[in-house]
Amino acid sequence: MVDETVLAERLIRYDTARREELPAAAGFVRGWLESRGVEVVEHEHGGLPVLIAEVGANSSHPPTPGHPPCVVLHGHLDVVPAAAEQFEPRRDGDRLFGRGAYDMKGGLAAMMCALRDLADQDRVHVRLVVVCDEESEELEDRSTDWVVGLGLGGDFAITGEPTDMHVGVEAKGVLVLRIRVRGRAAHSSTPWLGDNAVLKAVDVFRAIESLPFSRESTEIFDRPSINLGRIEGGDALNKVPDACTIWVDVRYLPGQDPEEILEQVRALRDIDVERTFVHPPVSVSRGDPYVRALREAVSRASRGEVHSVGRDGASEAAAFIRAGIPAVEFGPVGAGHHGPDEWVSVSSLARYRRAIGDFVRLLPFGLAPARHPASPDRAGPQSSGSLGQRVLRPVEGGRG
Repeated sequence: MVDETVLAERLIRYDTARREELPAAAGFVRGWLESRGVEVVEHEHGGLPVLIAEVGANSSHPPTPGHPPCVVLHGHLDVVPAAAEQFEPRRDGDRLFGRGAYDMKGGLAAMMCALRDLADQDRVHVRLVVVCDEESEELEDRSTDWVVGLGLGGDFAITGEPTDMHVGVEAKGVLVLRIRVRGRAAHSSTPWLGDNAVLKAVDVFRAIESLPFSRESTEIFDRPSINLGRIEGGDALNKVPDACTIWVDVRYLPGQDPEEILEQVRALRDIDVERTFVHPPVSVSRGDPYVRALREAVSRASRGEVHSVGRDGASEAAAFIRAGIPAVEFGPVGAGHHGPDEWVSVSSLARYRRAIGDFVRLLPFGLAPARHPASPDRAGPQSSGSLGQRVLRPVEGGRG
């Protein structure tokens, strides 16, 4: 049997934070699968490769009872930048260190192995989708949305983001704000005669952290996430800056309305919201038959309790959900993604591979529930309408 850990190490060695190395990494994935009898079709979107590999039952029929269901395994090859040494994988006991080990080359390696394991079964159609722009700052034109738009979304999707072997049924949405803060210029020797826009911008961010939306929570999430990601201001050292631009990344909760959040921000003084981007949150019913089947398979593989969890980061599962396809995040155990000590548990990679295989093999034949048509709330990345009626409760004490 192919060792998923060795495969993960091979993937880590590609510095896929660099756009120019992504085609080589994708070529390796394609070659590895094809050398094991799995057909791969390579597309291109945004100048980057998109791989589609399929095994199992024939899915040419519509998803109705009596026909094989189609399960999508979704992963990404790209990673965030890191020091050169992080692209040299190393093991320390059960931990495999390296950039992308946890997010998500370890999970992708196990998915590739699971796909090969499932090649001989004919009850379920299994489709592996590998994209190269999940970590991209390009927010409005992602490969995953493009793939789903081609009709390759299946009946249920698993995206292999880190969840520590739990099933991620919720993920926060994204509201990116570019805000211009207005001040008043003066000579730097008499700053009291001016109104420093850079200092005001920091105060604006602190004010956003204290707005009413920031104190709401749900059953899974204790509060939204708010980050000041970029600040630009000042055009001369000897001048009090009269303008400053900040970029604020709000990860809002399922059930919150991004338009209401925007209204609260716009009510702050001396600012102009110049640009926004909205990416919807994810929420899938824990009672969905595919979710129940996956939890059962994970329980068998892990021999422990499996929780339904939420992720603070945005989820590409949203692309499937907008099309009415239930989708979750599910990945191996680890820690430190996007940090200097990223690692994945070697033993969890084997359990993860086994759980995916058990999930597919245990699915009842013909399990293809009626799809839910995309609602106005799921109209697309630019949607800013109501995102649900979940009851929210305030968090005592606000943000520290």
